[in-house]
Amino acid sequence: MIENQKCIFYICLIYMVGILPGVAYGAGVEFPDVVRKITPSVVAFATYSPLRSPRVVMRGTGFVVYDGLHVITNAHVLPRDSDLKYNDRISVLIGRGRNPDRRTAKVIRVDKEHDLALLKIEGDKIFKVTLGSGGLAPEGTDIAVTGFPIGAVLGLFPVTHKGIVAALTPIVIPQPSARYLDPKIIRQTRYDVYQLDITAFPGNSGSPMYNVRSGKVEGILNSVAVKGTKENVLSKPSGISFAIPVVYLHNLLRDAGLK
Repeated sequence: MIENQKCIFYICLIYMVGILPGVAYGAGVEFPDVVRKITPSVVAFATYSPLRSPRVVMRGTGFVVYDGLHVITNAHVLPRDSDLKYNDRISVLIGRGRNPDRRTAKVIRVDKEHDLALLKIEGDKIFKVTLGSGGLAPEGTDIAVTGFPIGAVLGLFPVTHKGIVAALTPIVIPQPSARYLDPKIIRQTRYDVYQLDITAFPGNSGSPMYNVRSGKVEGILNSVAVKGTKENVLSKPSGISFAIPVVYLHNLLRDAGLK
């Protein structure tokens, strides 16, 4: 009887410290460790043209999924055909510092309804994120986003902001300007997204929203509430942002034949 009690005690102890694989996921992992794991998978989206100055113009953030060669961002981050000039190419910037690795990216699939875009990059594979199962994270969940809030003016340096899921709320996909608001856009399907109590900026569009404990990506940042004019967004951030749930990302990968 005593031996059985000892066995039960040691089994419980093993579960508590997370020795058994798949048990107590994330136990003992500090938030800086989670950030270090996520950061190599976060990339910047830009357009590149050798005929323009500057040659590289940042448009937003993205992150690596699936096989290390596919990247997710917001559909509104991609340039429209009418916006492409000087023989622009869509590029992904990888790494950090003043001389990041620049790779050409090809658009594979776009889901405008949920503001998602899937692209494939050239070259070697990159460390990919771990996606959540697709279930909605409850209100009050501690989350973070990592991206490039002010572009790459000083070089490519990822920035992390931490907050919580404040609410689940319907949203309308943002448009670059009023000239893109046609009847189809106005009548688009409403669906629930995450409203976040977090500081983020327009350059964060496409950033992964992840659980601070597990590091699993639960959504993708797609818009920021702005106080007054867009010029105020850096000096007077609203602290309110929105993110698309990861379930729609899973659907995009499935529709592209990657699941």
